Amino acid sequence: SSTSSSGGSSGSGSGSGSGSGGTTSCSLIPEETAGPYPGDGSNSSGGSIANALALSGIVRADIRSSIAGASGTAAGVPLTVILDLVNTNASCADLSGYAVYLWHCDALGRYSMYSSGVTAENYLRGVQPSASDGTVTFTTIVPGCYAGRWPHMHFEVYRSTTTASSWTNKLRTSQLALPEDVCRTVYNGSSGYTGSLSNLNGVSLRSDNVFSDGVSTQLATVTGSLSEGYVARLTVG
Repeated sequence: SSTSSSGGSSGSGSGSGSGSGGTTSCSLIPEETAGPYPGDGSNSSGGSIANALALSGIVRADIRSSIAGASGTAAGVPLTVILDLVNTNASCADLSGYAVYLWHCDALGRYSMYSSGVTAENYLRGVQPSASDGTVTFTTIVPGCYAGRWPHMHFEVYRSTTTASSWTNKLRTSQLALPEDVCRTVYNGSSGYTGSLSNLNGVSLRSDNVFSDGVSTQLATVTGSLSEGYVARLTVG
């Protein structure tokens, strides 16, 4: 029901589905760990269940600021994330009406709701429905690189925004990898990413505990510039 495809060093690696409904070859994205900071109701932080999915306003495109009484905003280089949801069992047809919960660390490698200094924040977490063409779009920042992990984003796919209220309803969990050249440009050119460059120098896609088995379906295509911001795109089968 799916075919594999190869990806470039800084890019497409996401199969040949484009979210346009006109392609016939795409790959099933692998199931990955949600990690220790999912905020989807599956674990606790500070003695309480951490569930951003239950927050009022969590269905939003711009995830840079906290919601539901929290007021922090994550600073960093602007990044638009576009995920193209396609059905690997139906000639890569667009999947409209689904929902994606996306989350990632801030420029300093911290996860809201969990990390010291930002436990009261819930920024860089949000849910969006897929449009008629299968696209899901978020406005966020380029994440930092913390020790031991390649720069990445987490996401869970749900059947709808209604069911995207608890991890028990998720259909799939995976991760998106960012290309090295873009990360180096950002970490070298922006003062807000303290420690990210040295952490990046200490890890590779081959040594990363999630991406070491290959990123042919998980490495996003990224365009843009440090001055104008970036756009990352990935086809999700």
